[in-house]
Amino acid sequence: MSLNLATMLRESAVAHPDKPVVLFDGGRLSYKELDALSDRFAAGLSASGVEPGDRVGLQLPNIPQFVIAYFGVLKAGCIAVPLNVLLKAPELAYCLGDSQARTLVTWAGIAEEAISGADAAGVSTVYVVTTPGVPDVPAGRRFEELLGTEPNTPPMAQTDPGDTAVIVYTSGTTGVPKGAELTHFQLLMNADTPGRVFGIRDDDIVMVALPLFHVFGLSSQLNVCVRFGATMSLVPRFDATKALEVIQRDGITIFEGVPTMYIAVLRHPNADAFDVSTLRIGISGGAPLPADVLDAFEEKFGIVILEGYGLTETASTTTFNVSADERKIYSVGKPIWGVEVEIWDNKNRPLPDGPDNIGEIVIRGVNTMRGYFRKPKETAEAFTGGWFHSGDLGYRDDDGFYFVVDRKKDLIIRSGYNVYPREVEEVLFTHPAVANAAVIGVPDDLVGEEIKAFVQLKTGATASEQEIIDYVRERIAAYKYPRTVEFSDDLPIGPTGKVLKKELKVPVAGP
Repeated sequence: MSLNLATMLRESAVAHPDKPVVLFDGGRLSYKELDALSDRFAAGLSASGVEPGDRVGLQLPNIPQFVIAYFGVLKAGCIAVPLNVLLKAPELAYCLGDSQARTLVTWAGIAEEAISGADAAGVSTVYVVTTPGVPDVPAGRRFEELLGTEPNTPPMAQTDPGDTAVIVYTSGTTGVPKGAELTHFQLLMNADTPGRVFGIRDDDIVMVALPLFHVFGLSSQLNVCVRFGATMSLVPRFDATKALEVIQRDGITIFEGVPTMYIAVLRHPNADAFDVSTLRIGISGGAPLPADVLDAFEEKFGIVILEGYGLTETASTTTFNVSADERKIYSVGKPIWGVEVEIWDNKNRPLPDGPDNIGEIVIRGVNTMRGYFRKPKETAEAFTGGWFHSGDLGYRDDDGFYFVVDRKKDLIIRSGYNVYPREVEEVLFTHPAVANAAVIGVPDDLVGEEIKAFVQLKTGATASEQEIIDYVRERIAAYKYPRTVEFSDDLPIGPTGKVLKKELKVPVAGP
């Protein structure tokens, strides 16, 4: 049996040839055009000596060339390796070397760093995409070279369903990044099932501000949209003003993002000046959405936000709230078709239902990765009897809905008590002066770990450290409130919009 993920583009191009698949600043690309350009890209790769099974790095922002290259790589039977555009040369060199990439496609805005990393990894072939307003670079080959070959027949490599289609690198918060191998079948299922669950239509226009090099943007947006013939509006870099402009300009129907994106749009001082009446649904994932933010966003914009849950290793979606009628607010829903989820204690035993039975979320099903590329030891450690250990803590209620409490590694143990940072952050978000917040544990000789909050205030708002501490102390158990508060104008935010807590951690002093 043969199955190539790129077949879904070919089928949508037949069904909707002239319909825009991509909208972007300055233009649009139809399904027919994308199909033809990715055919040329596949032929160009083959002509350059790249063979089926070879890895091809894609280090691009949300621009049309990413979509062209992605489907071209798949059609050529190669493996796409999406890479963060913020990687520095040594970080990029590691990912290229670890994935044994043959070729890198990058962007002129980061080309100097990218070429340096490629050189260090021994990748000699680098293609550079130029975009308006970004200075060209003399090094590297032009992206257009790969589009110069007209194939005799439309290419579509015969790949097996279990063959790796994409290697997505984890963030590396617990060591060096690891490449999760996701297959053609897994990614097809994670486009088809979630798309049916939240009811995407071929007349939907989805704002794609999540980076396409991240599994959320790649699997839950790009693949889903192409599978169902919808239109994507690409936003290379998220900004609340830009997001509101794009919603108004393109008539966005689905707003899909991580909590920080919802917070930024909700708190935008001129949000009421934009026409957002075309929005019909919001989808949130990547991290738990604070309850206060969800309530305020739904009230202000008049849409329902459906939350889901997933990881890089599960091809994005694992659980989801299927509709406004069937959702349970503040939960991440129930497992999608073909996926099983359980809550285990620290001895790998299933826990009973209920909010008092918090344990690790473990997953098995059609969405779980093949493994970490070239890392059999780490792969074996991540699974127990076929169940993948997520590293996330949560519980299941009596109705079968799942709730994510926090990351296992973020758990704070203060004087023997478990403190979940998210619970403290939820309270902080209800303070009228707080725009964003993050809570971590810091070493303490007396209690083991003490609770520290990092707070970003709303523009023009004021609050003292003691005021914030008192506010939380009045609303939460005595062992949970932060003992110190540090104010920051800009919390460190990663490319997917998550607060980078590892950059807030206080290093432990050496001996």
